[in-house]
Amino acid sequence: MTLTSTETRNQMANLVREFVRRDVNPVVSHYENEDIYPQDLVDKMAEMGLFGIMIPEEYGGLGLDYTTFAIIFEELSKGWMSLTGPLGTHHILAYVIATYGTDEMKQRFLPKMAAGVIRGGLALTEPGGGSDMQNLQTSAVKDGEEYVINGNKMFISNGASGNAFAVLARTDKAASPPHRGISCFVVEKPAAGFTVAQKLDKLGYRGIDTTELVFDNVRVPTENLVGEVEGQGFRQVMSGLEGGRINVAARAVGVATAAFDAAIKYAQQRESFGQPIAQHQAIQLKLAEMATEIEAARLLTYESARKKDSGERVDLEAGMAKLFASEMCGRVTMEAMRIHGGYGYIKEFPLERYYRDAPLMIIGEGTNEIQKLIIARRLLQKYQI
Repeated sequence: MTLTSTETRNQMANLVREFVRRDVNPVVSHYENEDIYPQDLVDKMAEMGLFGIMIPEEYGGLGLDYTTFAIIFEELSKGWMSLTGPLGTHHILAYVIATYGTDEMKQRFLPKMAAGVIRGGLALTEPGGGSDMQNLQTSAVKDGEEYVINGNKMFISNGASGNAFAVLARTDKAASPPHRGISCFVVEKPAAGFTVAQKLDKLGYRGIDTTELVFDNVRVPTENLVGEVEGQGFRQVMSGLEGGRINVAARAVGVATAAFDAAIKYAQQRESFGQPIAQHQAIQLKLAEMATEIEAARLLTYESARKKDSGERVDLEAGMAKLFASEMCGRVTMEAMRIHGGYGYIKEFPLERYYRDAPLMIIGEGTNEIQKLIIARRLLQKYQI
């Protein structure tokens, strides 16, 4: 991968900061409270080229690296974490196509994805499966020059607003181990039998649609099998999720930073016992711990992005970054709320939104319990005696 220059990174960071200041901050409370999809903001992100952040320039994308990708996600999350939703799984789909797709598939999808005409998603989780993707039940049976897909997918970001999805389905029920029987398909809307069953009402991550998708005898051409080879889907998507965990870690750093910024400003304005609460040692200890944890999470996140940019395997580092940053975000938003006291609990202040958004990073892109298993497995491999 071509590394992005520091100048370009700074330009992108400034571009996103200005977008957040000018277009997002004035309207975020409306979209958030009413749980309305921010179509105009998403369209503006497409105009800015953010749907093509990591898509190669030859296909019309910006061709930026994972470090710049993480910077963009951090800056967006400081304003409104939900805005990273339309971009996150979109770029996992783009990565899977760019890395494993045929030349024909790349030419068919990537230019439109870079322009934001095709807006992608990831259909992995099933109603009864959770993180156990190896045992998914969605099936894909070959019928001539097509595959027939049947099954349900749950908790799908962009499920209603997206129009192309990486769908994992089982093509060989007898495969051992089970993941060798899983293939990845790109399924587009509209398609007969492909429907959105329900939109889920969530604690946080508001505004962005999270849905159940139903595949009822959905026919897709064989050309939509990624790489046109069965049994590779699990490996293809797991590789893409390394980048997904970097983006989730960056989101957590962004939300936690916004919460800290609000808390340290409030602590210098709010007075008790005749002085700003920032002068009380109890508050100072909280601020010191919050800032230190945020910086540690940021360093983990950008180190995993750097290694991904250098072409190294980063499932260990990305897992560590996602685990630490998301748990840190939960702690920091809680501490920021405590510093605000009662004001942190009301919707007039953004703190309660940061607090509600934090659990998504703990659960999303593989729960933190799964991250610990991945980390432990890689450590045992690394230190095998």
